[in-house]
Amino acid sequence: MDLDRIEGAGHEVKGAVKEAAGKVTGDKKTEIKGKVEKNVGTVQREVGEVKDELRDDQTRP
Repeated sequence: MDLDRIEGAGHEVKGAVKEAAGKVTGDKKTEIKGKVEKNVGTVQREVGEVKDELRDDQTRP
């Protein structure tokens, strides 16, 4: 499993928590930062998935 998948998933979770905290407290800045971090995490996780697929394709006969 590619490290980007793990780190990306972590950013997704952190971002979701920040976004929820921003919504609850009415802090738009924190909410937006959370959305951004969550989206960055999603992209990073998807990059890791593509790397894994490419690696798996190369090892298949």
